[in-house]
Amino acid sequence: MVKKIAALVFIFICTSIAWMILGATLEVRSSEVDERLGYEVDSLYGPAQHQVAPLFGYSYKVDTSSYDEKLKRKVKTFRTVSGNLPIERSDIDVDLSLDYRRKGLLWYSTYAVGFDGTYKTKNSTDNKVDLNILFRFPSSNNEYDDFHFYIDGKEVEKLDWGKEGVGKTVSLGPNEELTFRAVYLSRGKTEWAYKFGDEDIVEVVDFSMTVNTDFKAVDFPEGSISPTSMEDTDSGKKLTWDYEKKISGKMIAVEMPTKLNPGPLAAKITFFAPVSLFFFFFIIFIITTLRDIRIHPMNFFFLASAFFAFHLLFAYLVDHLDVNLSFIISAAVSVLLVVSYLRLVVGARFALVEAGISQIVYLVLFSYSFFFKGYTGLIITITSIITLAILMQMTGRIDWDEKFKALPKK
Repeated sequence: MVKKIAALVFIFICTSIAWMILGATLEVRSSEVDERLGYEVDSLYGPAQHQVAPLFGYSYKVDTSSYDEKLKRKVKTFRTVSGNLPIERSDIDVDLSLDYRRKGLLWYSTYAVGFDGTYKTKNSTDNKVDLNILFRFPSSNNEYDDFHFYIDGKEVEKLDWGKEGVGKTVSLGPNEELTFRAVYLSRGKTEWAYKFGDEDIVEVVDFSMTVNTDFKAVDFPEGSISPTSMEDTDSGKKLTWDYEKKISGKMIAVEMPTKLNPGPLAAKITFFAPVSLFFFFFIIFIITTLRDIRIHPMNFFFLASAFFAFHLLFAYLVDHLDVNLSFIISAAVSVLLVVSYLRLVVGARFALVEAGISQIVYLVLFSYSFFFKGYTGLIITITSIITLAILMQMTGRIDWDEKFKALPKK
């Protein structure tokens, strides 16, 4: 019996090493694909977009002329005063439309964004100023369609283009107000965000933003500001951020929902495979010991190989088929291998009932639990406790000394 257990441990360790190699291979493949294709996705659909509030930079000249005693005349000099006018009101509408794109073993959450922002500022100085309105795009590595630049309701055609963005300089009298509006369509991936300004902490006054999505599974990145209200719509969600006055160093951000990525999913399932095999071996070993059924370690070797076949087939099917279909095919092949083999070794009933059910629970169910993010640990824990309870009831009256022939029966 000791030699048999040692052989089973050896088979288990060797199979586990094979799983670790397969899992590492899948992780490397996924990482290489992400590095190589991630840049392609950025080029095609754009990176994550972080829109920044516009800048209203003002400047005016102050006469600093003075009388020069040596020259015996007045010398004209000027000093330029500059700064940024605060945004007194912001009305922003954003539409986000999700569009999943698959490259290799990975899904990317790309989106189309429609931005429409209206801002109001006021010349709070006592001087007529030259006001430079600077609108900065979220990323230079992107495309922006149907861009429009409005000042006081009139579209401006001739704009000043620079590295930082696009702008226009106008004159603004003392206490005079100005309304600026920017509109564009673009694309991005992963998340869309809005920053109140460049400073670490910004004061926001009379701010209103509405984000309409065509997806329900809305999430917000860590460190971002959650909406003040959230409503369901026919196609998705309506998110609103309304502030009369707010001081914050955070940004508004919406994270796109993600699909199960076949590569990382297959790697996680593969790394967890030794746990599934341990439970299966343990159950089969206990049942065969209780019923005095002889199964040679070589039989366990082929059973371990059938388990490994599931992960190997799944790892390469997901390249070509839907992840759920790949899982079903791989699981069916593995179960068929085990059942058809044990039918010859032990018998049809044992193969279908004890072995078949055990494999479905500990291989198929355990592996499929990774499809439910956040519930994997709970599913496995509950199943393990139920298994423990069943085994305790089955073996409570067993004389293990007799079964293992370790000690003479008194």
